[in-house]
Amino acid sequence: MNVFINQVAYELATGATLADAVAQQQARPPFAAAVNLQFVPNTQYAQHLLQSGDRIDIIAPVTGG
Repeated sequence: MNVFINQVAYELATGATLADAVAQQQARPPFAAAVNLQFVPNTQYAQHLLQSGDRIDIIAPVTGG
């Protein structure tokens, strides 16, 4: 299935979860993730099934002043 991760198209297996998308990006903590602009708690990544066309944002915190 096709999904967008940080606005870039990726092909993931049917039945992929948000945890699979995070692994695809090799994201290192700390970060937050949202699917279709809806925040998903990190405890739910493995249970959150993705659908073709989903837009996933993986966001790292920014520090500074």
